[in-house]
Amino acid sequence: MAAFFIPSVNFMGAGCLSEAANAIQSHGFKKGLIVTDAILNQIGVVKQVSDLLNERHIETVVYDATKPNPTTHNVEQGLAMLKDNQCDFVISLGGGSPHDCAKGIALVAANGGHIGDYEGVDRSAKPQLPLISINTTAGTASEMTRFCIITDEERHIKMAIVDKHTTPLMSVNDPKLMLAKPASLTAATGMDALTHAIEAYVSTAATPITDAVALKAMELIQDNLRTAVKDGANLHAREQMAYAQFMAGMAFNNASLGYVHAMAHQLGGLYDLPHGVCNAILLPHVERYNAQVCPERLQDVAVAMGVDVSGMTVTDAAEAAIQAIQSLSQDVGIPTGLRQLGVKADDFPVLADNALKDACSLTNPKQGTHADICSIFADAM
Repeated sequence: MAAFFIPSVNFMGAGCLSEAANAIQSHGFKKGLIVTDAILNQIGVVKQVSDLLNERHIETVVYDATKPNPTTHNVEQGLAMLKDNQCDFVISLGGGSPHDCAKGIALVAANGGHIGDYEGVDRSAKPQLPLISINTTAGTASEMTRFCIITDEERHIKMAIVDKHTTPLMSVNDPKLMLAKPASLTAATGMDALTHAIEAYVSTAATPITDAVALKAMELIQDNLRTAVKDGANLHAREQMAYAQFMAGMAFNNASLGYVHAMAHQLGGLYDLPHGVCNAILLPHVERYNAQVCPERLQDVAVAMGVDVSGMTVTDAAEAAIQAIQSLSQDVGIPTGLRQLGVKADDFPVLADNALKDACSLTNPKQGTHADICSIFADAM
């Protein structure tokens, strides 16, 4: 039995933002809380969106204090602003952080309590306040998933909230909003998308639908990420990456993830590190571990990433996939190891403990021991 979750309407392609604004208007919403970050507000992207909505007689208020790893405090602040202004819907504008923060706000607005009450799978009773997610990175795919990751500041961990009720009503991927993004962000978010595609493809919950979109996402990332990083104004590469990250989102939203994400969430929670970079560093090491049980799947990854596997054994092809991942990572300027990010070996036991409790670990193809996870962290140093 498999269910398939996705927003009911998804706008894609250059210039689709104004079309989306018309669709928002047709819902009859009166006042929206725009959840975003300070930088997008400073560079005028927030004004661009609020102007489009104001022209259509929709009022907006802006919460722009979202942190790169959004916190329980961010959710509480945004929720207070939503209530004070009597907003009837939420707009998330940005990358994964504003989307996740907005999901937290919209979920608690409809269900009450505290965001921590919803940690785990499908813990809410009713749908969140309507959420429109406008994406500016190619990336996390949080604009179209039921995953919401919030940092619990007291426990120093990232809470994984996987809930059908956090699925946005509508997603918007206009690559014109992605053009001004710095190379380092483009690289990190692109590698995050690759991780989504590969983890979904080797997941124990994979289906023929998720397989198809995961493989296509890998191909598009292999073909376009280097260009998007090197030439940020290349609209074609940006658009292809927007499609790639969306398809990778379709894949993991329905097949879930694995140890890369389970481990990366702990690094982000403890050290406040960029999620995409943690994923990119861990990905080859986790897949080398997974190759013990699913080398055929990794052979398919190698093919999707442009490797000619003819004449190779399945084991060699799986290793070639890992090399292709590392070579892409290197080409887009990702650090080579966790040591460069300030990760300490002394923390491995607690990181491994929490990784094994993370919801993403359940669908990893090879279930590991505490020692196995510590050993993967060590390999990734």
